[in-house]
Amino acid sequence: MSSPALPSLADARTLLAAADSLLDAALASAKAITKHGAAIDDHQVLSERVAYAATEARAARELIEYAEGMQKEGRADALLLGTAAAGAADLVGSLVARLSPALDDLGLGDAALEQSFPAVVRKQLRAASNEAVFRAIGRETAKRRGRNETPLDETLEQVRASVREFAEKEIAPHAEHIHRHDDLIPEEFITKMAELGYFGLSVPEEFGGTEMGNLAMILTTEELSRASLAAAGSLITRPEILTKALMAGGTEEQKKFWLPKIAAGELMVGISVTEPDIGSDVAGVKCRADRATVGGVDGWVVNGPKSWCTFAGRANVLALLLRTDPDMSKGAKGLSLFIAEKEAHRGHAFTCTQKTGGKLEGKADATVGYRGMHSYTLNFENWFVPAANLVGQEGGLGKGFYLQMGGFAAGRLQTGGRACGLAQAALESACVYVLDRIQFGKATVEYGLTQFMIGKMAAKLAASRAITYAAAVAMDEDERKAAPLAAQAKLLSCDIAVTITQDAQLLHGGWGYAEEYPISRYAVDALVLPIFEGVKPILELRVVAKSLLAE
Repeated sequence: MSSPALPSLADARTLLAAADSLLDAALASAKAITKHGAAIDDHQVLSERVAYAATEARAARELIEYAEGMQKEGRADALLLGTAAAGAADLVGSLVARLSPALDDLGLGDAALEQSFPAVVRKQLRAASNEAVFRAIGRETAKRRGRNETPLDETLEQVRASVREFAEKEIAPHAEHIHRHDDLIPEEFITKMAELGYFGLSVPEEFGGTEMGNLAMILTTEELSRASLAAAGSLITRPEILTKALMAGGTEEQKKFWLPKIAAGELMVGISVTEPDIGSDVAGVKCRADRATVGGVDGWVVNGPKSWCTFAGRANVLALLLRTDPDMSKGAKGLSLFIAEKEAHRGHAFTCTQKTGGKLEGKADATVGYRGMHSYTLNFENWFVPAANLVGQEGGLGKGFYLQMGGFAAGRLQTGGRACGLAQAALESACVYVLDRIQFGKATVEYGLTQFMIGKMAAKLAASRAITYAAAVAMDEDERKAAPLAAQAKLLSCDIAVTITQDAQLLHGGWGYAEEYPISRYAVDALVLPIFEGVKPILELRVVAKSLLAE
């Protein structure tokens, strides 16, 4: 692919430097205004703008650095380099548009914008974001039918190829039926994924896992989500969250008992945190666990409701965040994490009973998309959990919130991968459609606006992958330090997935609204991505902005 319209990585570097200059000034001002994050709630809109702009800058940097690395290795073709440079420019343009309305509130004004983006740089930004750039990228992307050929090292490329083959053969043929009929995930999906080791990707070898690292896990999630977000892409997320919590706070005995079963796919996991009147304010959880001896066994009795517990019916165990200290003023310090065992049920409603009198009822909530996993509203009545199932046992009392949040960091990272996979499916679907669809005497791919839209989609998806893959590598090095980056990857990638699926749906015209084409499923499935694992506004303010402004 060659075209004088395409920007270079050097151009992208210049634009990123300008963006960093403006962002640095904005961050410094926002820190002062919010008293280093303590007063974020008094300046929510301002904080959100700065947090998202910082996320865009980080994605641009990761995209440029990835392309530069591939260029040095001689593995980058013209499409990869042009897409990376244009994608970075697109992010810079968005950053400027996002911060500009807030410059007066930040005390910076036009002077800061002029200083960072003088006329010569503004001209460079316009050139790098010109329609001709994205039309050229769109033409070549469509010609390749949108395929994901992002270069990786040999081992990771083998992982991706293997999962892709499995997903296309075993998952994709059933995805539409599961969605349209609101069916449960077939047992054979679980069995085959367990045989392939997908549930043990983050479990250490000493506990029966493969521990290939977070990037291998992301690639697996991405390819499964490309086939079906709900019927495959999310299956390994819940075990991952509990695994991280056990590794961070479980006793050695608990790790030896639970992790091999999780890695083998013997136990399916549900995560139960949210309550009907408690969403993002996790520290406000009210569902109670009270000490009790039942049937001669020491433990805890659980009473209260939970909601949005995905896969709760089929799950064998629930990672259950409960209030063990009735003093609500203690907030997060009064919460503990339990592993509650239950019978697996395949249905939209279930009732489990214990011989000791405990009862657990669940009912799946109807949703517009993300069908297959099903999310349940639960109610616990005197449900007994042995003391041995308190994560960390007595040492874990009051630490449940922090263990759960650590697990959520891993979940957010996976959600970034899921978003990339779903967006990839939509891009491919759009490319195939515009190549084959004839309107006004020619294929729709020959029209400039179609090319522009495809090019924009490809560039945005490249940015999603860059920040998500970078977060995966950073999580391998230090999970705690990388948690804010994982949140940024989730934030940006989920928004981009919504944009790409909706644009791809528009490119399908009327057929985009018909269930005959999978793009309608992609579009409704994508809507859940900015909501779960941290709804977008809370993620922006409580995680991303807080981490940036507290520095």
